Amino acid sequence: MRFGPSFATMLLGGFGLAALTGCGGGDTKAPQQGALGSSCDPSGAASCAAGLECTALNTGGDVCTLPAGAACDLTNDTVARGGCAEGDSCAKKDGETATTCLVGEGGECDPANDHCDDSLVCSDVEDGTHHCFGEVVLKGQVEDASDHGPIMDALVMALNDEGVAVTTVAHTDAMGNYELPLPVARHTDGTPAAAQFTLRAAAQNYQAFPSGVRVALPIDVSTAVADAKRYVVENSLTTIDLIELPAGARSMISGSIVALEGGGGGSVAGVLVVATGATGATSGLSDKAGDFTIFNADVGDYTLKAYGADIQIESKSVSVTASPLEGVTLDQLDQPTTAVSGSVQLVNASGSAATSVILVVEDTFDADAARGEVPRGLRAPKSGAPDVAGSFSISGVPAGKYVVLAAYENDGLVRDPDTNIAGTDFVHLEVTPGEPAVTLSTSFKVTAALGTVSPGADAPEAVQAAPDLVWVDDASEDWYDLHVFDALGNEVWSSLKLPAVNGAENVSVKYAGPLDPGMYYQFRVSSWRQPGKGSAAAISTTEDLRGVFYLPAK
Repeated sequence: MRFGPSFATMLLGGFGLAALTGCGGGDTKAPQQGALGSSCDPSGAASCAAGLECTALNTGGDVCTLPAGAACDLTNDTVARGGCAEGDSCAKKDGETATTCLVGEGGECDPANDHCDDSLVCSDVEDGTHHCFGEVVLKGQVEDASDHGPIMDALVMALNDEGVAVTTVAHTDAMGNYELPLPVARHTDGTPAAAQFTLRAAAQNYQAFPSGVRVALPIDVSTAVADAKRYVVENSLTTIDLIELPAGARSMISGSIVALEGGGGGSVAGVLVVATGATGATSGLSDKAGDFTIFNADVGDYTLKAYGADIQIESKSVSVTASPLEGVTLDQLDQPTTAVSGSVQLVNASGSAATSVILVVEDTFDADAARGEVPRGLRAPKSGAPDVAGSFSISGVPAGKYVVLAAYENDGLVRDPDTNIAGTDFVHLEVTPGEPAVTLSTSFKVTAALGTVSPGADAPEAVQAAPDLVWVDDASEDWYDLHVFDALGNEVWSSLKLPAVNGAENVSVKYAGPLDPGMYYQFRVSSWRQPGKGSAAAISTTEDLRGVFYLPAK
């Protein structure tokens, strides 16, 4: 039994006299029991004829109507709305030739067989039911970071809080605009329930977002604004500035990940696909359908490898020419994944300190920046706040080579850089197919970070001129080294062996490097100590994601 949200009376007021006769003429007899438009008993097993359902009227009573998705005919005036239930319409869905009963706003629906009106989507509701509501849309623009010019044919997708792609790819138009419908749970009134998503964007001849010093901040869809029947999120976080790459001849690779027949295994959504060649590695992410595009590949030979928690995918060799390479398929393999475990040691950290541990694909790892691409789900904990203070385990790891890193987030901790003690080298790991479990033979150390004061203490910060770079004094250093990198990973300025500061709370140095509109920069500081008989070594650094600043485009 299905209840529509609103409707006029279906009998005398809704069906009219013709509905009661069942023939459209002057006969005043009521329709035959069980026929379309006749009254019915929702508790009766066969109250309506085959192919009909008993639905409630807002004015009271129940009648036999056509179910959602059934063929209807508005030209037949024996029953109002072609026999569809209250709140439903008799209409054609986009791209279809048949006229069917479509569920109206607020009506119940079946997500496996969506018969919502074209302006609506079958949505999960917090009480466990499914109803037709206006779609939730992320709406924004992709622009050139240097001048806010629109970027056409950029690809944008949304990821959930576990890094899994939940949308297909949106292509920006000539004005750089895009729209991304999101699968969002609803309150019973149709408004979006609280949920967070992040955006990824990529375009030919531009650095992908997020990457380098730029991170994607979470977008809360509960802030959506009602617009006609839709709920729209459009704010500063849905505008994405991409940084143009230096001039060069580049091509692209596109294709899809083919899931196992009959299902099983992990999702093909949000899989990191890495193309490794003679000039390095470039990557792309698959959307919810498993389709991927890798921009900015130099001409040459590449090995494609794909990574994501709980899924094994074949590797493939490809050759890239000046023309885009399209239609590449990577098959999901019927192979188990591996559990990786190990431990960290917290050094000079508070008793409540905790971190996260991630696996970075080795081909994407930059040792100078201590960063690289992290496939979805290859983190401990899988999601949420950092909670690793000793042992950790990461399940579902596919075959491949990785670098194991800790304290990637702003948690007050960093990898201990002190080379005078054990357990501070980068940990490299190779997982081979069929290994049920891998335990790291050595632990690695994490220590308290140098505090970043400004700019970019909590998020990328706009500046109007060369800023003072300020951090919290270490109190046990002999000197500091200061480096500034741009978003492309280039070191653009440094100041080395800055003298120790005694008795001061903070250290401040005036930035004297380049400051180009639209480019993002990050300052990184390391404190150094010279033991009496040992080698000089860094003892701490500022955090991985702090200290980012930029000059806005005019």
